[in-house]
Amino acid sequence: MIVVLKDVDVKQPQNRLNVAVPLPHPPPGKEAKVAVFATGDLALRAKEAGADAVLGREDVEKLGGDKKAAKKLAKGYDFFLAGTDLMPLIGRYLGRYLGPRGKMPQPVPPNAPIEAFLQRFRRSVRIRVRNEPQIMVRIGTEDQPTEELVENAKAVLKEILRKFQPSQIARIYFKLTMGPAVPVEKKGGK
Repeated sequence: MIVVLKDVDVKQPQNRLNVAVPLPHPPPGKEAKVAVFATGDLALRAKEAGADAVLGREDVEKLGGDKKAAKKLAKGYDFFLAGTDLMPLIGRYLGRYLGPRGKMPQPVPPNAPIEAFLQRFRRSVRIRVRNEPQIMVRIGTEDQPTEELVENAKAVLKEILRKFQPSQIARIYFKLTMGPAVPVEKKGGK
């Protein structure tokens, strides 16, 4: 799904967007990879809940000194969660690798249900407006039922409309990865 915006100055910080949107019907086999920075009980619960990676304090410090490994980590996972106690450490050691990619960790309170966080982020896609006034996001696969794709598109559009006015949406396209873009016609001003 491609949403082209108009009358949006992306140089202004208030016009930027970086948010995770849980899809009602995530694409089968395309779950997002979620890594968790945690220590103690939260780390144990994250491992039990099936996090794709659980990294502790020592791992963060080690990655801070290894530029190549830190970049690989940032590229290898879609979302990051972190215990609130590790957030300052992550900012200091990994901020330069995660920040520009819009992947700074979502803080998780110490006794929060990590399973719910993991499930939510595995179903999510990231919507970003950064250097260009457009949003490109995967909402499903070709073999998913059309109704599911429509519900996913509505969830993404609803999140976009929280930030931008309907009049700021110039065009919406849908396309397959290597296929041509098909424009969506606007009806009734919405």
